[in-house]
Amino acid sequence: MSAAERKVKSLEDLGISSTILKKLQEMGITTIEALAAANPQELSQNLAIPLPTVQKLVSQARAALGLGFKTALEIKKERMSLPKITTGSKNLDNLLGGGVEVKTITEFFGEFGSGKTQLCHQLAVNVQLPLEKGGLSRKAVYIDTEGTFRWERIEAMARGLGLDPDKTMENIFYVRAVNSDHQMAVVEELKELIPKEDIGLVVVDSVTGHFRAEYPGRENLAVRQQKLNRHLHQLMSLAELFDVAVVVTNQVMARPDVFYGDPTTAIGGHVLYHAPGVRVQLKKSRGNRRIARIVDAPHLPESEAVFAITEVGIRDPE
Repeated sequence: MSAAERKVKSLEDLGISSTILKKLQEMGITTIEALAAANPQELSQNLAIPLPTVQKLVSQARAALGLGFKTALEIKKERMSLPKITTGSKNLDNLLGGGVEVKTITEFFGEFGSGKTQLCHQLAVNVQLPLEKGGLSRKAVYIDTEGTFRWERIEAMARGLGLDPDKTMENIFYVRAVNSDHQMAVVEELKELIPKEDIGLVVVDSVTGHFRAEYPGRENLAVRQQKLNRHLHQLMSLAELFDVAVVVTNQVMARPDVFYGDPTTAIGGHVLYHAPGVRVQLKKSRGNRRIARIVDAPHLPESEAVFAITEVGIRDPE
């Protein structure tokens, strides 16, 4: 990204006329990221402005965010320099190539009690740590679809890191999503909240619960997958446009028809195979130990790590 591009921070910096700016704001497009993610055809109709003009505006916004062509080497350098959030366990961080990456969706799936929600709580605390301690010095959003969020755990985890518990809790924006439409609407709202509050992590725990409950049975599978796909694309564009880490959890169900290999599969079927990112399977082990296994990540080798869930949070086993 050139120095000129980096200076562009707001829509005003793009030199957009005040009339168009006002129209954009009325449509809820108040940031460069929102303009870059907009559909030029829809914008053109809603703003009653010729399509070429709108296309130029959207292109300018995308260029300002560095979304044009890049060489493979530039991509390598960018990815290598992306900040990561520590999980609290060195073993697990190493498995993930240094921690949970921004600009990416990381999916933790496993049976009940495998540690998915504990990891989400821990990451919501750790994202607030300074860079040198494995954080981003940013805040978190926690979208809870199953009522599993516990402020008590956040308090204990904050104390375990020597952080002020109240301040830590103040930096986590919590929302209980009541159904799949609400869940998607909340993610839409994040386009405003993320830049305003300097959010570095978005958690959806669990991403598939509502979709599964509202579209049961094989006859609803196609509709469910389409809607879930839309939701994942929403999350993906948040991750990429705003440099945030997106972490989703997914329950697994036992499949009695599988005799060989692992009889548990992530719910939502293969929908998460289509969203680029990192898929991590969690399994219970003895006592407070859990096993994490990379199942699907284009840039990470398939391997396993053991971590522990302690009173003060996610740690390496003793």
